[in-house]
Amino acid sequence: MDNMTSVFIPVVVLGGLGFAFALLLSYASKVFHVAVDRKVEEVRAALPGANCGACGFPGCDGLAKAIALDGASISSCPIGGQALVEKLAEIMGQDAVETTKEVAVVMCQGDDDKAGIKYNYQGIADCRSMAALQGGNKICNYGCLGGATCQSVCDFDAIRMENGLAVIDRDKCTACMRCIDICPQRIIDLVPYDMISVVKCKSYASGRDVRGACKVGCIGCKQCVRQYPEGFVVEDFLAKAVYDIKDIDQEKLDNAIAKCPPKCIYPGLQLKEEADRKKAAEKAAKEKEKAAEEKKEEEIKAS
Repeated sequence: MDNMTSVFIPVVVLGGLGFAFALLLSYASKVFHVAVDRKVEEVRAALPGANCGACGFPGCDGLAKAIALDGASISSCPIGGQALVEKLAEIMGQDAVETTKEVAVVMCQGDDDKAGIKYNYQGIADCRSMAALQGGNKICNYGCLGGATCQSVCDFDAIRMENGLAVIDRDKCTACMRCIDICPQRIIDLVPYDMISVVKCKSYASGRDVRGACKVGCIGCKQCVRQYPEGFVVEDFLAKAVYDIKDIDQEKLDNAIAKCPPKCIYPGLQLKEEADRKKAAEKAAKEKEKAAEEKKEEEIKAS
């Protein structure tokens, strides 16, 4: 009997306490309930829900309140694009403003084969740790270190590593800026989505120093400016593409890309490598054809 009592009493007490706390919490939820503005809920439902913080507010909840209650811009979210702006304009009773879609681009092409190496790094695979050690293992102080730190913070699977170089998929990028904020080299920029040709280099070193550090770095020769003065500028030894051109002169742009000595204007390097592969394939085909003809001649002679 004593054993039953020793078990029954604690059960009753705990059950009673649980019931009492449940009543207390139910009462508190009604007393301290804060009504949510309907527009806040509608705006929040329209937002993508990435909670990336690129808008400058604490997640999508914070942005929803700012738009609905505090007059924040309906174009604050960089992820949603024009479709989201139009949806929010409908909810808020505003005119939809035209937005320019942007994507992040790694302004470097110096992978492990093209960039000179100072030392073999053996440590944590993190660009911040690598940069803390003599500015990284590459001779160029402005290049991608290949530690994949940007890739680790991308929630949209938009960044991949290719031979020690970060490459961003422009169709997956949402311009959340996480990679930009975390890169210790500051070599990731936002550019307009429609701007295909960019100078993929951030080195402000002189042309002589760049040549000694990287095969595809900008040497500040101004050849691009000569070919397309409206499309490029050179400042402090570094060429930059002009992004706010309304009508791109494709012929001048193609000439600038072709004339660039180190092929640092994208997609100049890719076009050169493709041409080299095609040339090598044609050479191999000719050599194979020549060998086949020589073998045939030898067989004729032997017969």
